[in-house]
Amino acid sequence: MSTEKKKILLIDDDENILTTLKSYLLRIGYATETAKNGKEALEVSANQYFNVSIIDLILPDMLGTQLLVKMDSGTPRMRKIILTGHATLDNAIEALNLGADAYLMKPVNPKELLRVIEEQLAKQQEDTTVTQEKMSDFVSTKIKLREQERNG
Repeated sequence: MSTEKKKILLIDDDENILTTLKSYLLRIGYATETAKNGKEALEVSANQYFNVSIIDLILPDMLGTQLLVKMDSGTPRMRKIILTGHATLDNAIEALNLGADAYLMKPVNPKELLRVIEEQLAKQQEDTTVTQEKMSDFVSTKIKLREQERNG
């Protein structure tokens, strides 16, 4: 899958994780921005579109699950991945119920992270294609109905 113009927002209060993941994703070819807390993530994501956000579950000013709900997903819908060193079944279920598209545990294997990012980008592309097809079908149906009304 092409990484051209795909933008990823990394949200974590651990500077080492941000630096490592950003460097790794930049080498692969993704445009990458970082935020160290929820407030910063909301500001950054309000001003630009991201295809994927990778959100630490525990941030200094809010939980990643709270951020899931507060972040505008944009169009096509931003894919959201929770990354945590505090994995429990309860917080995994909560994250998925609140809109996370994937849930990974720290320390994350970079290849596993990349696999999940690419999987989420593919799903985003499928959603976009389906939406375009639905819109095209809707327009075609409307045109046919108008033609039928005119002809009789």
